[in-house]
Amino acid sequence: MELELTTKRFEDVDYFTDRSLPDEPHSYFEFLRAQGPLTRLPLRGVVAVTGYNEGNAIFRNEERFSSYNAAYGPNPLPFTPEGEDITDQIESHRDGNMIFRMISTFDPPNHTRLRMLLRGLFSPKRLVENEKFMRRLADGLIDEFIANGTVEIVSQFALPFATLVIADLLGVPEEDHKLFRRIFSASGMRTGSLDGVPKQEDNPMPKIEGHFIGYIEDRRSNPRNDVLTDLANTRYPDGSLPPVKDVAALSAFLFAAGQEATVRVAAAMFHILAEDQALQARLREERSLIPNFAEETLRLESAVKSGFRLAKVRATIGDVEIEAGTPLMMCIAAMNRDPAKFEDPNAFKLDRKNARDHVAFGRGIHSCIGAPLARIELKVTVERMFDRIADIRIDDAKHGPVGNRTYRYAPSYIVRGLTELHLAFTPAS
Repeated sequence: MELELTTKRFEDVDYFTDRSLPDEPHSYFEFLRAQGPLTRLPLRGVVAVTGYNEGNAIFRNEERFSSYNAAYGPNPLPFTPEGEDITDQIESHRDGNMIFRMISTFDPPNHTRLRMLLRGLFSPKRLVENEKFMRRLADGLIDEFIANGTVEIVSQFALPFATLVIADLLGVPEEDHKLFRRIFSASGMRTGSLDGVPKQEDNPMPKIEGHFIGYIEDRRSNPRNDVLTDLANTRYPDGSLPPVKDVAALSAFLFAAGQEATVRVAAAMFHILAEDQALQARLREERSLIPNFAEETLRLESAVKSGFRLAKVRATIGDVEIEAGTPLMMCIAAMNRDPAKFEDPNAFKLDRKNARDHVAFGRGIHSCIGAPLARIELKVTVERMFDRIADIRIDDAKHGPVGNRTYRYAPSYIVRGLTELHLAFTPAS
């Protein structure tokens, strides 16, 4: 009877507005999976993809599936799809909304040209330099709360840490770090808002882009020996210099995107550690296991639970016919729990051999260029917290006692992450 009631509820649910699903979306994804690796939702004309192999194939097929709606979701397109190939329509409808001009929404060849501009930013040398900054930053943030014995890890550590790490990587002057921290902490915009199309006035991106326009213009006129100068003067493969606005928009996107996954996954990691003291003790003793701990967390608690693609042409996947103009919801959280790929997929397994096969960072040409940075951030975060704090526990006063905990997740159909996580701890001697 319980299964019948659950099935009936999910048959009628609108995933894109239902406020009960963000706290526990996995039952809904399993309901979709039971109907096949691809299934058509009853509302909005969306095809949901839950199969790991099927999703991978779509991610890697940019000829047939556009990233135009990657962050826009199932909202009505700014045009009416016409014919069996809507590629030209897509490209002629990018100027009306900033959300269609981010690198994550571009298709080749524009995506290829823009991504080439970043080839030096994530070099091994630059990442080593950035890691040194991470360790200093982590200690500085821990210093701010260690005497209290409690911390709200999202706002007091994960968010400022991720914000300032990407600021350092992009070369944002240190005197502007606090400004950028304020802009993002005050932002009311949510990716994948359950309230419909995001309001542009809540979007922090124009403010960030405006600052980067100033940085890039200054460095082109007054070159210095810094990352911003390198970024300002990087060129396309044909040797041409990109417009200032293009470089600034790319930098602003990286600044925003560089935080989302890290903040969400860092909170998930500490949630797992605080609830599983045996796992925490083992990782403290065997630090070499921290990277695999991060990968398994990325798999089990994907920071992006669903992304989107738009069919450019008519296609058939399995027994599902997809017309040009059909939005596809790439259920990343479900793909990462596909039993055809991951044994006992709902269990956390520190020794899972194929944990890194997750698609939390995407696949294909849009695989996250900042993944190496994120992996270092997660590793440094756990290491410095272990070094400075003797134990990590859930704060019962905030979340309730064992067996009756309460947690809240971001009200979004795209991102998956705790809105807050209160921890109690004992400082290391």
